[in-house]
Amino acid sequence: MKWLLSSIVALELLTMAPAYAEDQLNVFACEPEWASLAREIGGDKVEAFAATTARQDPHHIRAKPSLIAAIRRADLVVCSGAGLEIGWLPVLQQKAGTSNTQRGSEGYLAAANYVPMLERPTRLDRADGDVHPEGNPHVQLNPHNIALVATELSNRLATLDAANASVYQSNYENFIERWQEAMVRWENEATDLKDVPVVVHHKSFTYLLDWLHMEEVGSLEPKPGIPPTSAYLEELLRSLRDQSARFILRTPYEPDDASEWLSEKTGTPAIVLPFTVGGDDQSVDLFGLFDSTIATLTGAPNVE
Repeated sequence: MKWLLSSIVALELLTMAPAYAEDQLNVFACEPEWASLAREIGGDKVEAFAATTARQDPHHIRAKPSLIAAIRRADLVVCSGAGLEIGWLPVLQQKAGTSNTQRGSEGYLAAANYVPMLERPTRLDRADGDVHPEGNPHVQLNPHNIALVATELSNRLATLDAANASVYQSNYENFIERWQEAMVRWENEATDLKDVPVVVHHKSFTYLLDWLHMEEVGSLEPKPGIPPTSAYLEELLRSLRDQSARFILRTPYEPDDASEWLSEKTGTPAIVLPFTVGGDDQSVDLFGLFDSTIATLTGAPNVE
């Protein structure tokens, strides 16, 4: 009899496990940082999928069948927004054929709608390069923006899964407490970076520089998204004789030829920052992303 009861209990547990997995909310994150944030707030109540990696330019992603299948299963789509994914996300949404995660629904969250946007263009002209009408979409590198998006994300999860609203609220409060403590630490560690001049490859680090009060004195791209020519790089080199830079910054997915050329000509260190979760070995989550970013900048040569 005891053996029979044990077998029945074991069978019930086995049949319950798949049901529990199906009860999880499926979060489709366009970028790794939002998948990481969904895991922080959702815990074991969500299954978060990142459509891109740190080695991919989020502007240019192919709408593969695997991504269509993933977004079709999604209860919530979380993206940077501000036009960053305009070349591929609408295609995925159209091919998925679902209405619950379309723009304007509770199942779609664009981070750019909940943070102060920088670099809003005063005019819209394709001649100016890859310009985003709503402003620079790379909002994740200011941790204050992460906190703002976390607030909205916790609300969305609670709306979509009211039965677990208290869990999302508790996870959110725990995350924000740890996040606020980490922000104080990061800002204390980065005090010597204030007013440090840098050259960037693309407008990827605008929010990071704004947060740390660093100064962009040049860009390897003549216009956003436009590769540099030899003539442009020579012009940039001449300009840096009057206003030298401390670092040349690029992401893991950007080519290294222009930054290495400029580094060799000027003696300025060319540095790869992780940019998002997964960008280096330390950046396994959002906390690791900022730990690594601050450590890389403060540990680089010439920081006084």
